[in-house]
Amino acid sequence: MAGRECYHCKQWVEEGEPHDCWTTTEAALTQDLPEDLLDAWERLRETAAAFGDQRIYASHKSIMFSRKSCYFFVRPKRAFLELCVFLGRALKAPQVRRVDRASKSKVVHVIHIRHRDEVEAPVTDWLQEAFDLSGVPAAKAGTGRAATGRARSKPNPRPAGKTANAARKTVAARKARR
Repeated sequence: MAGRECYHCKQWVEEGEPHDCWTTTEAALTQDLPEDLLDAWERLRETAAAFGDQRIYASHKSIMFSRKSCYFFVRPKRAFLELCVFLGRALKAPQVRRVDRASKSKVVHVIHIRHRDEVEAPVTDWLQEAFDLSGVPAAKAGTGRAATGRARSKPNPRPAGKTANAARKTVAARKARR
């Protein structure tokens, strides 16, 4: 029998059977959207679904897209769709409203979508990049010196007290030799 285990309550749900453990569904989150945003949402969902095998589910006020981990989510708002995309690098683009560090290896980018025509390159390219990144183990997902482009941090120097004492002893030893 086809079905799935609910992500939140771990209950087995048969295919086609209604399940409402958090009273949140994609339909409930998108039902009050204006026509332009609904069209943009449908295009966004179709684009992401075409990437490959993944889970698409509603959680609280967001619709999550994940493989091994969430690679992007959408928060439907009255005036726009808030798209949060997890990448291994920071982007500088006019579409990106905010960039925050999500973890050691991932950066979240907040993008506002207001129309169907905004769901095209480069946004779709970023979604594809995030999808590809979410299937890669963390060690290969953009961590380390080569991926960040900077050298590893140096160990902390000795505490000031020990260094100062050592310097005084060295100066005293030099004076004693004279």
